[in-house]
Amino acid sequence: MLKRPLKIQKVLVANRGEIAVRIIQAAHELNMKAVAIYTDADAGNLACQLADESYRVGENLAHKSYLNIDNVLEVAKQAQVDAIHPGYGFLSENAQFARRVEEAGIIFVGPSSELIATMGDKAKALQQAKKSQVPTMPSSPVLENLDQALEEARQIGYPLLIKAIAGGGGKGIRLVNDETQLKTQFEIATAEARAAFGNGGVYLEKYLARAKHIEVQVLGDGKDVIHLYDRECSLQRRRQKILEEAPSPSLDSQTREALCACAVRMAGDVGYKGAGTLEFLYDTQSKGFYFLEMNTRIQVEHGITEMVTGIDIVRQMLRIADGQALHYQQKDISLRGHSVEVRINAEDPENNFFPSPGEITKLQCPTGLGVRLDSMLFSGRTIPPFYDSLIAKLIVYDRSRPLALNKLKRALNELKIEGVKTTIGLFKELLRNPHIQQGDYDINFLENYQQEAKNGV
Repeated sequence: MLKRPLKIQKVLVANRGEIAVRIIQAAHELNMKAVAIYTDADAGNLACQLADESYRVGENLAHKSYLNIDNVLEVAKQAQVDAIHPGYGFLSENAQFARRVEEAGIIFVGPSSELIATMGDKAKALQQAKKSQVPTMPSSPVLENLDQALEEARQIGYPLLIKAIAGGGGKGIRLVNDETQLKTQFEIATAEARAAFGNGGVYLEKYLARAKHIEVQVLGDGKDVIHLYDRECSLQRRRQKILEEAPSPSLDSQTREALCACAVRMAGDVGYKGAGTLEFLYDTQSKGFYFLEMNTRIQVEHGITEMVTGIDIVRQMLRIADGQALHYQQKDISLRGHSVEVRINAEDPENNFFPSPGEITKLQCPTGLGVRLDSMLFSGRTIPPFYDSLIAKLIVYDRSRPLALNKLKRALNELKIEGVKTTIGLFKELLRNPHIQQGDYDINFLENYQQEAKNGV
């Protein structure tokens, strides 16, 4: 029986770095042509080398290139692509971009622009979570003024967070411990939200002192939704994830099933299409979990889920965007073993993680069964100073968590990146910590650990 021809013959990757490489590889495995975009600083990068075609998208600064919707769409028109995959970051959760892609008659690899707008609005997402009977943190509506904030805070209780409704990626969040701090921080938070996101709306949310960050990966075709189980992303610096593992070492089977069922129910209720992630806070004291937000895109840490389920998530995104139904039912998905990822950044941990752009003078990659390096690196490549400092993701897999951690130690020792400062040494240090070894860490662990080290504790 002949399969129908693909609607997507050529896909534009509206991104750069390791995720652009990852999408190009998945497209080629589906016999799709891939188009890369680049700036002068990114000319000749690995994505351009691997793509079938590559086009300059603008000047080095992101707002003049990778974030410039007109420029990206002009390249898409010139290259005559059928689809655009936004990756993560940049325009990936920009509802206006998705809508412009739709209006241009091009397939957007992801959910509809309407759904992106809804889930990108924290207040609307929380409303949907409540409608889907997913547990949510005690929180306020969008606040109109300080007086309302003070009244809501008395009902919720301190400590709490001021959160921008249009925030994301750990940005637009302020912790306040009492009424005095709320009075001083409220106007500052609204001004920052307006400047950063073009929307000054904020709300209050209860703050958990010993919370873990756990998320559930879902796939939907607009009709059916399945989950690919959970990931723990609690090791964070300034609310930016640096180490992730799947599955979470913190959950028992009953809590895991309840968490995943909530994610599927909410994604199903909105008719989700594509790959998405529902993020939760897990209270280590009460063992309760609470909806945090939904990301309507591929996640940086998708690789560890692929390792423990055997599902190629990026390939599934392209198939779903092509109009194909899910290739899996929930009964087909099972967990196997354990996977851990560390994000290798071109930063100097000994100098407050200051960015370290420059030329890669030596690259030695770890190998062996269950070792994967998703990167945009090659010897002689210059890391530009204009973009995110993520240069590689080291992912390992083994049949148990202790074995996976041992493999990660071995792989980190084999990985050599010279010419720039990196976070490799930090991970070697952290893996020696008994709390990390036992999975006994929360979202505040790393910053407390670094502060203690700074104070000589």
